[in-house]
Amino acid sequence: MLSIIVAKASNDAIGLNNKLLWHISEDLKRFKEITSGHNILMGRKTFESLPGILPNRHHYILTRDKNFTVDSPNVTVIHSLDECIEKFMNSDEETFVIGGGEIYNLLQPHCSKMYLTVVKKDFEADTFFPQIDYSNWETIHISGELADEKSGLIFEFVDLKLK
Repeated sequence: MLSIIVAKASNDAIGLNNKLLWHISEDLKRFKEITSGHNILMGRKTFESLPGILPNRHHYILTRDKNFTVDSPNVTVIHSLDECIEKFMNSDEETFVIGGGEIYNLLQPHCSKMYLTVVKKDFEADTFFPQIDYSNWETIHISGELADEKSGLIFEFVDLKLK
């Protein structure tokens, strides 16, 4: 099963210059709790933006670059969208799509759950999350508004499943 996990602004902004737009500790903790022990699937640029290989998660990297390799038993490079869909979509195990923008666009139609952090502010960005047609999704959890102590940003956690 493919699921998306993303932190997005009110205007769907998710990144600028291959970096996150904010640092919200509670969001990062939630990301770790939800994805630990699972596969994570991402594009090459997202992988390169990570501080390193994240512990307790197998990393799958989808890239068109046939020469891209990572020397780690915790990383698998995939060069085909069809291979990704075939491998993960009908699996009982939840695999988390973690970005970036192009990967979200390609895989959102094949996902059955979304774990959103919605930051209640518009941001300048060069990468955006695709529009969500909420009529296709059922809300299974909503945290209500929360505030990040350091930045003052207002956000909420929203979990959706495909209807």
